[in-house]
Amino acid sequence: MNALFRPLARAETYTRWLHLLVSGVFASICLFVFPGTSAAGPLSWAGFLVLPVPILLALSLIPAVRSAEGVQARLLLIPGRSSATSREGGFGSGTGRRGSSDERRATGPADPGISVAPARGWAERGHTALWLLVRVLAGTAVLVATVWLPGLSVWLVTGPGGWWALLTPLPVVALAALVVGVGAAAAQAARWLLAPSSEERLAALEERTERLLEHNRLARELHDSIGHALTAAVVQAGAARAAGSAQFTERALAAIEDTGRRALEDLERVLRLLRQDDPGSANVPRRPALTEVERLVESARAAGAPVDAEVTGPLDRVPGPLSREGYRIVQEALTNALRHAGPVPVVLRVAARDAVLELDIRNPLPAANAARTGGSGGGSGLRGIRERAALLGGEAHAGPADGRWRVHVRLPLDRLP
Repeated sequence: MNALFRPLARAETYTRWLHLLVSGVFASICLFVFPGTSAAGPLSWAGFLVLPVPILLALSLIPAVRSAEGVQARLLLIPGRSSATSREGGFGSGTGRRGSSDERRATGPADPGISVAPARGWAERGHTALWLLVRVLAGTAVLVATVWLPGLSVWLVTGPGGWWALLTPLPVVALAALVVGVGAAAAQAARWLLAPSSEERLAALEERTERLLEHNRLARELHDSIGHALTAAVVQAGAARAAGSAQFTERALAAIEDTGRRALEDLERVLRLLRQDDPGSANVPRRPALTEVERLVESARAAGAPVDAEVTGPLDRVPGPLSREGYRIVQEALTNALRHAGPVPVVLRVAARDAVLELDIRNPLPAANAARTGGSGGGSGLRGIRERAALLGGEAHAGPADGRWRVHVRLPLDRLP
């Protein structure tokens, strides 16, 4: 018994009812607008079903009608199962923006399988036309039942009387069953006829892939920045305690403060990107580039590591993506040197020449660490360096070489303007 009445307790039953009634009202308006079709008889009923057809076929040719129908179907036929869209449209309103990426976005994993994008091809227009016909026919049937079945219940009470009054609930029960059944069928028909096209699904997949790649890039960048700051701070604090010099301690504290401040700036930038989901926003701080590599050198020197840095070539003309990723690669390599070898001498070479950006970082590899590190360099930091280089079409190698640990990266430059 509960299973029979459970659909009547759902909000979607009544929103679907409203959706169908609007369709029936549209057919009624078409019927009474044309002279000679409002009289009772076969012509009236034929007009009730036939007159809306040419109008619906004409509306289906308007691309934005599919968008408006998709919005209504999501909100009324399957409420609560998809995020609300910022665009609104009425029945056949013809409103909506055209060609934007948001409109061409297909449904995501939590979406009900109904597109809110304008029609682009004749196949989608055909599906829209068929959907409009199904919607109006189903809505007309529900509207007629909504008007006549409650009236029939009243007639059974006030009309023949007697035992006919026992049948009073049946028309109401029939109306409820009709609303639930036709509403569910309309929702399923919307999923079939307003489903995202293969192009929309492919666009949505590409967008999700790009979003995932961007989040992975932000995770690597945050790992590099925060890891560098914490490593430098730990090494500087340990060196200050071992030195026992107030002057050295003051310099170390100043270096820790500067490194921590820059790490907080990077953290804030990444958080803004994640909140806004807009890498191009003007409110997001600029990412550091290779032209600022001296900051990394000074930070490593402040941590007690003598850095022999040599920078050659026009770094200011290196393309933005390569320059920014190159900065992070150098940052991660210096961080690994401080973390695993301590404040040891580091040789840094950055060169932009012959359409190649070359990064070379070397530091002594203690014998005790040689066996442990091996030749693969499987840490997350080195894996991030390799991923950055691969995404930029370059190559990266990391491992022991002549008693030293070497990170060597070559990135192709399209051209130097």
